[in-house]
Amino acid sequence: MFYAYILRSELHPGRLYHGHTSDLRRRLMDHNSGDNVSTRHGRPWVIAWYGAFETEAAAMAFERYLKTASGKAFSRKRLLLAPL
Repeated sequence: MFYAYILRSELHPGRLYHGHTSDLRRRLMDHNSGDNVSTRHGRPWVIAWYGAFETEAAAMAFERYLKTASGKAFSRKRLLLAPL
């Protein structure tokens, strides 16, 4: 199982990070430990949304979509529970 996910910074609640992984718990720990340069300054991070996919290619494709302008609008309107 592979996951596409959206993280929300607790320090800066309007800041989101989109990614994909096969181990969601480990990946969240990596983000919160500072191992990822892109998320080091927003720690701590919480999972705002995740979706499960059967293939890594599908998870990667959905992550790429979430990073587009229409994907960001879709995620804010349909996936994220709390407004930014």
